[in-house]
Amino acid sequence: MEGFVDDMDERQISAVEPRQVVGLTESDEGLFGKVDRNQNVVLRLGHTNFYLVSKNNGNPQMSKIPESELILNSDGSVYHLNLHPEEIADTVINVGDPDRVGMVSKFFDSIEVRKQKREFVTHTGTYKSKRITVLSTGIGTDNIDIVYNELDALVNIDLRKREIQPQLKSLNLIRIGTSGSLQKEIPVDGFVFSRFGLGLDGLLNFYRLKNDQEEQQIVEAFRHHYPNEGILPQSYLARCSNKLEMALSEGMFKGITASCSGFYAPQGRVLRYELARPNFIETLHSFRLGEHRITNFEMETGAMYGLARILGHHCCSINAIVANRITNEHTHKGDETMNRLIETVLDRIAAGL
Repeated sequence: MEGFVDDMDERQISAVEPRQVVGLTESDEGLFGKVDRNQNVVLRLGHTNFYLVSKNNGNPQMSKIPESELILNSDGSVYHLNLHPEEIADTVINVGDPDRVGMVSKFFDSIEVRKQKREFVTHTGTYKSKRITVLSTGIGTDNIDIVYNELDALVNIDLRKREIQPQLKSLNLIRIGTSGSLQKEIPVDGFVFSRFGLGLDGLLNFYRLKNDQEEQQIVEAFRHHYPNEGILPQSYLARCSNKLEMALSEGMFKGITASCSGFYAPQGRVLRYELARPNFIETLHSFRLGEHRITNFEMETGAMYGLARILGHHCCSINAIVANRITNEHTHKGDETMNRLIETVLDRIAAGL
């Protein structure tokens, strides 16, 4: 066994992919969970869960990842982000808008990395002695697919050897974004911390995402409430990191954030067309399962939570409400609200992560 990688949330453990553990016997049952394709073992010691990595004891040498699967630039950086492993911090703030990267990094005490390729802008620096990266993802879950896989590759794949690292690392991935409220009492310029991400876009249907019992109950209830009728993608759901919720969410509204596949008709807006689902807003607004309700919607969180779960990272999404789709109100101080949210999150990162 190689060593501990990171404490993991209890609910993240259910996502570990089953596989035989090499070198352990039946007497070890109850001590460990199954391992995933990277030979990661979940050990339960007392009341603490650890993510432990084994070193392929007795297994054939791990095969190299082909160039067609992990594409690198000529300088060895990952293809889309144009980054090297040493250029990112363990805590990464994701923003959608490339211009918002500078809104975050203007609060940094110093900046050591400034890079851009396409819509992916990266600044890495320090805030109150805490090293932080802020990276723009662009809009939509298709971009999240690129960003999260390449961030994971930077810390968990030896890019030169094209092999998975023997000891895996968990990043703190924190979205700071904007969103529309789906509940009357969540006002414009308020902050929403997403306890769950509900994907309506279909991206995670291409991955094997495992849910715990509570997640499964919520997503099954929602599928019954909002059937896809064989036309729309099957919805999916994953929860936030407990660690990040405890560190960052105080005083914020909490609930389920729905992630849509577009901005106009997929979010119920009407311009010069008819909606195929004219009751979409009311359908999301009215969903209830016990204490669970859909608080807001945007275009990224569902994929972030799902991919972070699969790849073993801590993830949360915090949104400033710029519109209330129930009261038809829109903010008149969006930049002020965003600056306030950025400072709040940065201070809590520096204090608690």
